[in-house]
Amino acid sequence: MYAEERQNAMAQRIATEGRLSVAALAKEFDVTTETVRRDLTSLERQDLIRRVHGGAVPSSALHVIEAGVQDRARTRPTEKDAIAQRALQYLPAPGSTILLDAGTTTAALAAVLPPAHRLTVVTHSVPIAARLAGLAQVELHVLPGRVRPTTLAAVGTETVHALAQLRVDVAFVGTNGVSTDHGLSTPDADEAHVKTAIVGATRSVVVLADGSKIGEEHTRRFAAIEDVDTLVTTGDADDDELEALRASGLEIDLA
Repeated sequence: MYAEERQNAMAQRIATEGRLSVAALAKEFDVTTETVRRDLTSLERQDLIRRVHGGAVPSSALHVIEAGVQDRARTRPTEKDAIAQRALQYLPAPGSTILLDAGTTTAALAAVLPPAHRLTVVTHSVPIAARLAGLAQVELHVLPGRVRPTTLAAVGTETVHALAQLRVDVAFVGTNGVSTDHGLSTPDADEAHVKTAIVGATRSVVVLADGSKIGEEHTRRFAAIEDVDTLVTTGDADDDELEALRASGLEIDLA
């Protein structure tokens, strides 16, 4: 089979299956894994597939649809509560400053902040700000910006500029996807710019993401794996992806 014919057949198989590993493709087409990787590189340049850790997915598999905050709040609440409880151990000493990124998992953490643990909390999330407003142990600071209806989070130049002036002790960051190849990602460019600014404004980054987000890739990368200190996730995450993330030096804490 000529290389072009084989590559076309690979692209068709990946489009049909949704995701195939390098090993599976090598076995199916009776070639070496090195040949498969070269073929995948060629197909990716033609925007026919997307390389992911250990294999490939169709180029259309990069998510472009973003669920609204109310829809996401109803998704996997048990897992988000477990992550929130686990994340409490990463709170800095009383009197420190934390930053809570927008998202339903970070909102779950906001809901369980200890009453006796005094903190300054910075957020760009309207729901999180509403939850924390008036709590005796919290000195609340809300970032400026345009509020996106989808996520109810402040975004834009004002938000990014305000974050550039800050230095917080720990940022708890949400994400739509985490992978070794693409890092941390989200569908929206404005959200990505703010998340990048959040990562740059903190001494320590703790990512809160349930197992369904591990291995997922979205169009806008906002941080590399090496920018993150700890990932708190759930045990249903893809084992191979978790192992690859650990191998890259990321600390992983399973809730």
